[in-house]
Amino acid sequence: MGQIMRLANSVDAYFRCPENIVQLELVGPLSADSGYFLFGPEAICYGTSSSGFRSRQVTGPLHDVLADGSADQDGTVRLALDPNEIVENLLHERYELSGRKGLSRLAESGLSQTVYYGLRPFLPVSIRKHLQRRRLSGWQNLAFPHWPVDRTVEEIHERLLLLSLKAKGLQRVPFVWFWPNGARSCAIMTHDVEELAGRNFCSPLMDLDEAAGIRSSFQIVPEVRYPVPGTLLDEIRARGFEINVHDLNHDGRLFSGRAEFLRKIQRIHHYAREYGALGFRSGVLHRNQAWYGDLEFSYDMSIPNVGHLDPQRGGCCSLMPFFIGKVLELPVTMIQDYSLFHILNDYSIELWARQLSAITENHGLANVIVHPDYIIERRARATYQALLEHLAEVREERKMWIALPREVDSWWRERSRMKIVADGRGWRIVGEGRERARVAFARVAGDRLVFTVEDDNAATECSA
Repeated sequence: MGQIMRLANSVDAYFRCPENIVQLELVGPLSADSGYFLFGPEAICYGTSSSGFRSRQVTGPLHDVLADGSADQDGTVRLALDPNEIVENLLHERYELSGRKGLSRLAESGLSQTVYYGLRPFLPVSIRKHLQRRRLSGWQNLAFPHWPVDRTVEEIHERLLLLSLKAKGLQRVPFVWFWPNGARSCAIMTHDVEELAGRNFCSPLMDLDEAAGIRSSFQIVPEVRYPVPGTLLDEIRARGFEINVHDLNHDGRLFSGRAEFLRKIQRIHHYAREYGALGFRSGVLHRNQAWYGDLEFSYDMSIPNVGHLDPQRGGCCSLMPFFIGKVLELPVTMIQDYSLFHILNDYSIELWARQLSAITENHGLANVIVHPDYIIERRARATYQALLEHLAEVREERKMWIALPREVDSWWRERSRMKIVADGRGWRIVGEGRERARVAFARVAGDRLVFTVEDDNAATECSA
């Protein structure tokens, strides 16, 4: 007899659909060992399973546990994996604790990290980029997470709902659409201010953003890097932009040890209160999700979707916001300007456009990092202006919501408390913020789901 997993609440947390649609059961005991396997043709998982084999590496053939499941007559879906475990492993990057990444973690810790960050303020970009290209060599050969965007977490949720609908003989199910007012996707523009030159370019950067009708957030390093005048903070607020805290002193050591983290985080919280900041981003996207319970922020923006070109590789494999305890994570889902310009030596928006297209097609969050420090030069600035123009076009043509991070945080928290209930022959949404919410339907279309969003005027269909 299988073990009931009670996953319905987990799927409901993602879709906000009626209860009891998803009923899951294990086909057998989970393995003692963990490894990589498939759940369908594209979704690479890491964790335990009830069947087949688990690989230590992503390269080579992987066992697909989807074929080992079944559906009972009562509508229960029987699986050879615990999706809760798999999704948590991805979002928390627990797969990176396996042997595959040991060397890269070692390379960025200890003496080498201390020396690099001690010298970094004195190293021009022309020197830093060569050192970083050497350390990141071979990134194109990484098979997991999937480059340039990875949506494995969404694929797992959609597969579970699809299997459940088929098991119950249902053609569609209502849910609360992901974004307010029927927007098909969402984008946030974020600016990490690293050095004095970048701080001094914040005002011209706001001019560029305003010209495109976009408001962005500025992540400020509170100590050591540059003075933080109150006049700059006042200007950012007065112009409708947002202020967040960017590490403490950007020395790359925030997560180097538990004691160091606890000492620094108290200072970081002090500046958050002083700035009125709701959000946080660590220096160079260093992170340890196991310590996020100590963050006194409403949201964080430090976890990449795919981290192939970041000092700490990995990735959460999700294009959607998600909670880590009480903290909402807004994952970084597009390549950073520094990596684009100085690692890939690419001054076009082709890669940005490719990523944005994949994100909007899959109704996700486009979280962009552009540093004021790296777009002062004319060529880089022209590329950024082209990106702003492209975002403005996508906003109009594909109904994308371009928002401040704090607005996304507020919406996602409201949505997480909403419910969809039967109302006569139809459905309605209850909960705070429901006036901006829209009823959507997930409909079975062969081996995939198609989403239909009910607008004020007419229903619009989009693929899952």
